[in-house]
Amino acid sequence: MADESQPLGPISYLVVEFPGAKMTGEGFQVLVDLVDRGIIRILDLVFMRKNADGSVQVLELSDIDRDDKFDFTIFEGASSGVIDDSDLSDASAAVQAGSAAGILLFENRWATPFVQALRAGGAEFVAAGYVPQDDLIASLDATER
Repeated sequence: MADESQPLGPISYLVVEFPGAKMTGEGFQVLVDLVDRGIIRILDLVFMRKNADGSVQVLELSDIDRDDKFDFTIFEGASSGVIDDSDLSDASAAVQAGSAAGILLFENRWATPFVQALRAGGAEFVAAGYVPQDDLIASLDATER
């Protein structure tokens, strides 16, 4: 996990649904590139499937890589254990039955100097979040009327 002597950037999470549990690997190379360039650091990455009865099953990387288009084993060891059963339960509420999902917990390393500068001035971060793109587009469309 994090070296306590090093400052941390903001920590974020994403839950990405794969309808029909179809994971092609599309986009994962971009994730690797973000890590390689030091923009983010993966703290935890868990894949799950929501069954028809609503139960949740954690997927092993070997369960995901069926077509050999992307080598998912590159993510082996990308687990701090921070994502727990309650997180899986929360994430499953956003996922349709019969779908798979990836839950990514990551540090925004690009923002570390900004955060540290603000903290040095006495600021405290009290909230963060994301606006879903579809919601933003709908809001922008509504303002154009």
